[in-house]
Amino acid sequence: MIRINLLPHREEKRKARQQQFAVLAGITFVLGALFVWTGHVVITDKVDYQNSRNQFLNNQIAILDKQIEEIRQIKSKTQELLVRKGVVETLQTSRTEVVLLLDQLVRLLPDGVYLQSVKQEGYKVNLVGYAQSNAWVSTLMRNLESSPWLEDPLLIEIKAVTVNEGRLNEFNLDIKLTGAPDNDDTMLLADNT
Repeated sequence: MIRINLLPHREEKRKARQQQFAVLAGITFVLGALFVWTGHVVITDKVDYQNSRNQFLNNQIAILDKQIEEIRQIKSKTQELLVRKGVVETLQTSRTEVVLLLDQLVRLLPDGVYLQSVKQEGYKVNLVGYAQSNAWVSTLMRNLESSPWLEDPLLIEIKAVTVNEGRLNEFNLDIKLTGAPDNDDTMLLADNT
């Protein structure tokens, strides 16, 4: 016997396909939403992790900036201290120069010569004084030339003046300090005193 299906089978197949399509679309939508949500969570976690790393780096940079500023301050203080140390060392090395200069001037000054002023600027010394004659000024210059501490006596001016009703020659003379002589010379100066 032949069976004839009089039921609307095509409509049932269409409804089954539509239901299958709706279920697959729903599953696809759910899977897509789940995929997007998972991607969003992963990306958000990575962004948060990177932000925390950036914040850590910014904090460390701030700490390093403070340390760099402290180092700059220490360097500037060190420079100031080195400058002060240099000044102290210069003063320490030159403190005996004045004593030795005056000692040399006293030793080398002839009897007929009197000093009115002694001015020192660095290694240049200016002498202003009175002499009984030009010969005494020449003797003073020869004596200064023979000194191990002094060199290049240069007569700037000599003129006749009247002091206390007496005729004298006023002179202006420049000399240079040579610096410290050898230790043997210093010992000789000490032995001569």
